[in-house]
Amino acid sequence: MSLHCIINSMQGRIIKIISNQYTIEYDKQFVVAWPRGKMRKGQAPVVGDWVEFSAIDDRYVIEKILPRSNRLLRPAIANVDQALIVTSMKDPDYACHLLNRLIFLVSLSHVEPVICITKADLVDMAKYQAEMAWYEKAGYTIVYTYPGSDDKDLKKVLKDKISVLCGQSGAGKSSLLNRLDPSFSLQTQEISKALGRGKHTTRYCQLHQVASGWVADTPGFSSLDFSRIDTSHLDTQIKDFQPYLGHCRFSDCIHDNEPDCAIKEALEKGLINPSIYEDYIQIKREEKQYGK
Repeated sequence: MSLHCIINSMQGRIIKIISNQYTIEYDKQFVVAWPRGKMRKGQAPVVGDWVEFSAIDDRYVIEKILPRSNRLLRPAIANVDQALIVTSMKDPDYACHLLNRLIFLVSLSHVEPVICITKADLVDMAKYQAEMAWYEKAGYTIVYTYPGSDDKDLKKVLKDKISVLCGQSGAGKSSLLNRLDPSFSLQTQEISKALGRGKHTTRYCQLHQVASGWVADTPGFSSLDFSRIDTSHLDTQIKDFQPYLGHCRFSDCIHDNEPDCAIKEALEKGLINPSIYEDYIQIKREEKQYGK
């Protein structure tokens, strides 16, 4: 029987996965670990997971995945603190309905949405002041970023958090990250080249250190398809609605055609963002269409 030297278990966070090798941040250093065989057959660790691991002989072994606060599928990442919804004001033009649907998707995943406005220097933002005020009033954080800005507010938002970025193509996600950390594009290009050489054998995801926080290198919430998502409690996830929940006549009110609905009354009084309500109702009607 062989003897094994086992060091007491440690805890750290997975920041990179390549094939079956897991890079763990532990006490400001990085170690590469492998999961125990029985774990591979069951629930596999993902980037962002907090894990218990041990040093056995000359390698580190992941023993246990600690409880998650959330788990995204695309990218496969856990314990996400926030999603930066990168929203372009020009090329592509600002679209409130796209922003609203992304807010809903992020919130339904139990992730905090942060609205990140790009290309604000290309439009007259005074025209959008009332629109932005609705989101701020509801309690959503808004940060503005454009070439030449110091991005102080954005860096403050990213600090000590795990973030994913989402938003339509061309909104400026890559430009934003490259401006915050010029090495970001170099890292991702090198990884793309490496994966291109062995693309049949490798699965890949990584968190990068940006502005004293961690940012996933793969955009999240790329699909706006609600058909496979449980939207039955969407109203509880919308910040605009939260002050009025529980005040409707019916406990199962969906805030559409029911009498004495506190949400509709607030809407009529100008207390709720009309575009948020409009998109909420659209999704509830889609829900019926999908037969949920």
